[in-house]
Amino acid sequence: MIKLESKIPEGHISEKWTNHKFNMKLVNPANKRKYTVIVVGTGLAGASAAATMGELGYNVLAFTYHDSARRAHSIAAQGGINASKNYQNDGDSTYRLFYDTVKGGDFRAREANVHRLAEVSGNIIDQCVAQGVPFAREYGGLLDNRSFGGAQVSRTFYARGQTGQQLLLGAFSALNRQVDKGTVKLFTRREMLDVVVIDGKAKGIVCRNLLTGEIEKYSAHAVCLATGGYANVYFLSTNAMNCNVTAAWRAHKRGALFANPCFTQIHPTCLPLHGESQSKLTLMSESLRNDGRVWVSKKKGDTRNPNDIPEEERDYYLERKYPSFGNLAPRDISSRSAKEVFDDGRGVKGGEAVYLDFKDAINRLGKKAIEERYGNLFEIYETITGENPYEVPMMIYPAPHYTMGGVWVDYNLMSTIPGLFVLGEANFSDHGANRLGASALMQGLADGYFVIPYTMGNYLASDKPSFEKTDHPEFEKVAIEVKELTNKLLSINGKRTVDDIHKQLGRIMWNKVGMARNEKGLREAITEIRELKDEFWKNVTIPGSGDDVNQTLERAGRLVDYFELGELMAKDALDRNESCGGHFREEYQFEDGEAKRDDENYTFVSAWEFAGDGKWNLHKEPLDFEYVKPAIRSYK
Repeated sequence: MIKLESKIPEGHISEKWTNHKFNMKLVNPANKRKYTVIVVGTGLAGASAAATMGELGYNVLAFTYHDSARRAHSIAAQGGINASKNYQNDGDSTYRLFYDTVKGGDFRAREANVHRLAEVSGNIIDQCVAQGVPFAREYGGLLDNRSFGGAQVSRTFYARGQTGQQLLLGAFSALNRQVDKGTVKLFTRREMLDVVVIDGKAKGIVCRNLLTGEIEKYSAHAVCLATGGYANVYFLSTNAMNCNVTAAWRAHKRGALFANPCFTQIHPTCLPLHGESQSKLTLMSESLRNDGRVWVSKKKGDTRNPNDIPEEERDYYLERKYPSFGNLAPRDISSRSAKEVFDDGRGVKGGEAVYLDFKDAINRLGKKAIEERYGNLFEIYETITGENPYEVPMMIYPAPHYTMGGVWVDYNLMSTIPGLFVLGEANFSDHGANRLGASALMQGLADGYFVIPYTMGNYLASDKPSFEKTDHPEFEKVAIEVKELTNKLLSINGKRTVDDIHKQLGRIMWNKVGMARNEKGLREAITEIRELKDEFWKNVTIPGSGDDVNQTLERAGRLVDYFELGELMAKDALDRNESCGGHFREEYQFEDGEAKRDDENYTFVSAWEFAGDGKWNLHKEPLDFEYVKPAIRSYK
């Protein structure tokens, strides 16, 4: 019987984390080297966790399916990282960052987790500056800040339009330092395919060597998953093509509850789809909405050149609808507002885009200033579209981006499998129903640098888990199951490619479990996903073998998990009869089209327990709001 225990400390919210750290048990420095810890994933959360645990003296085994840790998808987070330093003297504080994040998540996140995130945000900046991260600076040499969606203060630290890349290089250098010292052993080109649970505790992983096809077993005292989100269930998303849910999902099927899967984020500032053969979508940073103005023509089906449309015939709809926040309205609201003008027939490029215009900013600040802030993003746009955004407005379109749902964890970031910790986007803990821009990097580094070193030590000191060798029967059993799945996939010999079937799944998810949902569409989605899953097992073709490099086999295994995840996303969305954040049910909205929450019946975390093929049991973690009282989420 699973019992959800969030393990939130007692006391005032501003003291919970400080007191909790003091009350946790410690591992003697001489004893740390007796413990082995596995970290899966080398993005910001994984690299920072592995580096920090190695620095403390633990034996760390770090795994990535890339050929280098620096290729992790964290590099694609361009716009910035939030921290409540108040360098702009504009009224920011730890409490305001906490408040904005809880409100931005539409009051569906744990207060204690969010406040801890705000508390450690300043330490992250200090750490990264010490590592040499080249944050933008003002004329006097102080770190610069810019605004981001969902906030009325400037708290976002940035390095042009490549903040994630620079932060990852900092974490990567810290990781490499520990690899050189011998505290971290890095395994590249390995994909985790299952977690090994012995006597109820996570004891290791089974993975596939992507170069040789060999199934490998690794044992540890505890396991950390830092494997990112699941937006590629839509096939087309802003995520890198290899991003997947497999590690988290296989852990879910071993007993880790999966929380709030329907909370997915559609990013409003992406490049439009340009062809059926496209394999991913391109993110244009939210930071562009600092100086870019979003608009469409007031006339339906207007095909004029945007520079020929006079001001009085333009609808700056975000500024009109949300005058207090304007173009920096949160992502979920901005995306739905774009969909409204599409549905009204006023979208551009065949109705599939809106304009993001920098003309006013260039006239006000000069082209050089805009180039310094966003130059590389403008270059990306021109390379892909062939249009110069300094001269004509960008065209943007909402796209699947981030996932707020993930493996359920308690305050210590431990899942319902003791010894299995989950960090960063792979867990559900900090963003509720909608993540504010520039908060993903903040959470990943907070979890890796400043949370897991304490909570992991407390687990190791309190539970004193044993170390099981990889010849243990349970390791052998899991390895055999992994091999059997591989052989089953290779034996189908059908006629449809993996990508063809994944694209069909993506269309189902986008049309019926995407930006807007309704009961009829969600029920249809569940039926269609099950039918497509049956089609996959009868008619997919996977060339090659399992004894060599085989990327089609890799994608097929991930798609198996996406079928189950997609069904649970639809089931979760169907169960949540309200609209909140990224979950917009068309039946639950106010007359003006704004999302209508139901705090009386749905102020809880939906934590799903796997109960067999197509079956889940729902567990509910009540959310208590003592410091930020739920209210209508208004950005007007």
